[in-house]
Amino acid sequence: MKKIKTAKKTTKKNKISKENQKSKLRDEYASRALSQIPRLLTLLDRNEFSKTYGSFQRAFWLDKSDDFVNALPQYGVISLSLVYNHKMPGNIYYKNSKIKQWTIAGMLYWAKVQHKDGSFDEFYPNERGWAGPTGFLLFAMVEAYRVFKDSMTKKEKSIFLKACKKAAIFLGKYDESGVLANHNAMALLGIYEAYTILNDQKILRLFKKQMKVFYALVSQEGWSLEYDGPDIGYLSATVSFLARIYKLGYRDNKILSVIEKSIIFSSYFVYPNNYYGGSLGTRQTLHFYPHGYELFTEKFPLAGKIADQMLMGLCEGKLVPPEIQADRYFLYRIPEFLLSYIDYKPKIKSRLEKLPYQRKDFSYYFKHAGIYVKKEKDLYFLCNLKKGGIIKVFDLKQNKLIFNDDGVVGKLTSGDVLTSQWVDPTYQISINKDSISVKGRLNYLPQKVFTPFKGLIFRSVILAFGWNTFLAYHLKGIIRKLIIFGKNRSKIVFNRNFFFCDDIKVIDSFINQSGKNFNFFKIGGCTYLRYVPQSRFFQPVELEIEGFYLDSIYLKKFNHKKTFCIERKIIP
Repeated sequence: MKKIKTAKKTTKKNKISKENQKSKLRDEYASRALSQIPRLLTLLDRNEFSKTYGSFQRAFWLDKSDDFVNALPQYGVISLSLVYNHKMPGNIYYKNSKIKQWTIAGMLYWAKVQHKDGSFDEFYPNERGWAGPTGFLLFAMVEAYRVFKDSMTKKEKSIFLKACKKAAIFLGKYDESGVLANHNAMALLGIYEAYTILNDQKILRLFKKQMKVFYALVSQEGWSLEYDGPDIGYLSATVSFLARIYKLGYRDNKILSVIEKSIIFSSYFVYPNNYYGGSLGTRQTLHFYPHGYELFTEKFPLAGKIADQMLMGLCEGKLVPPEIQADRYFLYRIPEFLLSYIDYKPKIKSRLEKLPYQRKDFSYYFKHAGIYVKKEKDLYFLCNLKKGGIIKVFDLKQNKLIFNDDGVVGKLTSGDVLTSQWVDPTYQISINKDSISVKGRLNYLPQKVFTPFKGLIFRSVILAFGWNTFLAYHLKGIIRKLIIFGKNRSKIVFNRNFFFCDDIKVIDSFINQSGKNFNFFKIGGCTYLRYVPQSRFFQPVELEIEGFYLDSIYLKKFNHKKTFCIERKIIP
């Protein structure tokens, strides 16, 4: 009998211990977010007498280093409304009257700096940005309004609701140059949020029109278009935005299908070492938006598995936390983590599905994405062939990244930089039973920087023409094309082959048909190249990744013979 009692006590203690571990895991969301509230409040102009009272743009109202109103920092109102309205461990802001006062000031300042067409600026004056910033801000403002509407005067409500309607109509009437599906999803969220408080049928019609536009950007493989292919980090953002729309009450069957397929596709990029995404995606983002996955834990158990593993990654410093982000972007992480804490649900272990790397051996090619995934024995292999053969290989015995190759980067004596890390529709891709390959030309890498003279010309143009919404739209398209895409193919051919036997063999060969010489050439390692403001955050795993550099002897031979070949083996 004593033994039985002891066994029961031990089991009870184990249950309590597991519950405490789960609670601490959930608390990581809250602690990461709450640690940034002092930073957020420091950005806020909290003086009632100030002309800029309620502005979160410290560089404008205090530093005077910005010379125009960047509205995006007003996104901070949603974080303040959430910490005001919800109890959580260490939350000193809960039901604090000053937090209420400052949040309402931030909401009214947002309405004050709105353009007549309903839009807002972020990167430069007269930008008239679409989802970023107008969509993001509208979502944040409506969420804050739900909390504080009873504390606002009749006049304040009128001003605020008029601004919401103008922003929603702007989002419904326009779009933006370039294809960023997560922006479409965020614009939809903003429009639908506005509809829920305004009950305006015109806004609902605009929402449904934009929904059709978004669905056209969704692949049957489970990803949404980000410029020229799938981006893993931003796909998690799309899941988060769509999940909130679903939670608000928009329940068509298609949105549910898109969410489910997106969750399945993103699961392949939850890595054994608890990292996520990265250079395999078109925009090379590392961030993970957990809220949508937490919301769908019960409906789709795979979402719960992903959320828990990524939460472990957050605890271990393997994701992108707000503390390492600049003032422009840490604003997004705070409410994402707060909402994830609020909507967190304990996972039922027996219902959790296995992640792809935990399943039986398989190989699968996402043809439209150009991504090949293979799990065999103790290796997990991923390759984006449409991006020039970017690869990651994990040892499943150690749950460790053992090989990372972000392609080739070379610098010509002329100063031009070329790379194979490019999404190029002319690449020739081959998929066989025991091998895969990609062949194409190295692409020139755009490296635009501002000078005072260029800045003067740029400001003159946008001030002269940006007053018009149509012209502002086309100016932004030109800017994106210059700094993101630039000039492309060179006359230098690369051929990358992967062979799967007992180990993995990688053979790279190059033919220089350009008549130009290299003074720098690197193969593999960790290299983020495309211009994306929310990428290139440091992660500790970078310290473990090495590339192969051609020394002066190899470079001399390559420049003389115009050909070069290297063979590498990946052995766990």
